[in-house]
Amino acid sequence: MPLRCHAIVDTKHQKVQIWKSERQCEFRVAGAIHAWWHEKRYLTGLAWDNLAAAALLRPAGPPRSILMLGLAGGTAMRILHHLLPDSRLVAVDIDQEIVALAELNMRLDDLGIEIHFADAYQWIAKCKERFDVVIDDVYLAGSDDVFRPGKSDSGQIKALKRLLKPGGLLLANLVNGSGHRAMQIRTRAAFREGFPVVRSVTTPASLNETLVGGAEVLPGAALKSWRAAFREAGDRKLWDAIKIRRLK
Repeated sequence: MPLRCHAIVDTKHQKVQIWKSERQCEFRVAGAIHAWWHEKRYLTGLAWDNLAAAALLRPAGPPRSILMLGLAGGTAMRILHHLLPDSRLVAVDIDQEIVALAELNMRLDDLGIEIHFADAYQWIAKCKERFDVVIDDVYLAGSDDVFRPGKSDSGQIKALKRLLKPGGLLLANLVNGSGHRAMQIRTRAAFREGFPVVRSVTTPASLNETLVGGAEVLPGAALKSWRAAFREAGDRKLWDAIKIRRLK
């Protein structure tokens, strides 16, 4: 059944179009899919697959604690909850209204996420905890496109690294399409400066890459053992399409 636009909601931070069918829901913001949910499927071939896969590349084993900056509809967290049901999931988002929409339309409540409503970069400056994986997926909606409010420079990477436990991984979602190249170059340079190993995680259909940095980061072969966790053939096909390469 095709998706139909059920509502358009203006939150304090963005205009959200809610597209739904009986089994599926999308939030669309600034012309892009901002969050996605399906009754049976988990993967999309888009940025959320990259984030979930990158979180599994910790040499010490699957993460027991994950902090995500920029929750929105929780698409990546839903994948991670499926793969890591016993892991602690913590998220920070500035837009309380879009999270409420996800609870209403995408069963976000089912994931058991500890959610903090705040400016993510102000929140981390006060945070005293440490996590196995920290994910920076903070984007805001501009008039024509999404944009990163943070600088993504060495200072920001240092502030995020402070939240990592020994052996932890820092992830950053980057849009790499037109108009985003300067931010991508700057973030890659900051990751290379901040970590001995940096890998890029991509999928063929996505205009995004996830950078993952750490003292050590597992190669793409590490994802093979997770393939069986997906029951749907479509999910397994998309999982197989994820590509990981080391940045020099």
